Amino acid sequence: MKGADYAELAVFMAVANEKSFRRAAQRLGLSPSAASHAISALEQRLHVRLFNRTTRSVALTEAGARLMAQLEPAMAALESAVQEAGEAQLTPRGTLRINMPRLAGHLVMVPAIERFMARYPDIRLELLLDDNLQDIVAAGFDAGIRAGDRVPRDMIAVRLTAELQMVVVAAPSCFQTQPPPATPEELGRHRCINYRWSGNGAQYRWRLSRAGESVEVDIAPALTVNDIDLLLAAAEQGAGLALLESQCVAPALRRGTLVRVLPQWCKPVAGFHLYYPRNGFMTPQMRAFVDFMRLDAATGARQG
Repeated sequence: MKGADYAELAVFMAVANEKSFRRAAQRLGLSPSAASHAISALEQRLHVRLFNRTTRSVALTEAGARLMAQLEPAMAALESAVQEAGEAQLTPRGTLRINMPRLAGHLVMVPAIERFMARYPDIRLELLLDDNLQDIVAAGFDAGIRAGDRVPRDMIAVRLTAELQMVVVAAPSCFQTQPPPATPEELGRHRCINYRWSGNGAQYRWRLSRAGESVEVDIAPALTVNDIDLLLAAAEQGAGLALLESQCVAPALRRGTLVRVLPQWCKPVAGFHLYYPRNGFMTPQMRAFVDFMRLDAATGARQG
């Protein structure tokens, strides 16, 4: 249906309801002559008379009454659909798909999930834990979380955490037959566990720093895994020394299942950022998520 056809039907319904061309024209912001012209054009197009007109009254013909009876529910459905579409742009609801590495899931999302879902019950979250550097746009994600130095430059990024620290840890049983390493170079003499990226097959490189001094450690891992949880579990079982994020191992350090090795050395890593495409329109659910995570990060920083 053309726009002009819809306009003619809107004038028809207004005249039928007001029983007056003048009042219908005022209601629609038209001149009386424009309203009369629209009805004449509609009658000519339909080849039927829709109104009986006198100088004192306007009334529907039988054909006009039939048309009105069919139009009213159809127009009501259209208005409802338009209103619902408009409300959807104001109320955060719908699905959000977020891609993130497993560590970000544990450190960033797990503490925030319950509070976010309580605040926005109409938003459905789909969280994919993926340690590969996936193209979130090509894969159909709304946003991702990634270390700041790995966020694509064409994305908008929101900092969620301060700089992270990777620390060397091991189970106490690892030192029953030999003492802990005293220098980074001695790590090569110990059994180590390392992480391998699934996407490109590269092994994680151990670069340790202290007080401005930096060294890259050459290790020959006895065990290589592609999952952070498995790496942590293997370290707690005494499979070898591991390089893991400090917050991730904090519970194990408190339990005593892991101890810190070379405590003066660590590997600083860029903090996690929420990132999403640069475009002119952001859905209400995406705006709610970005604002919530930004405020949550700021509050966490103040509390820390």
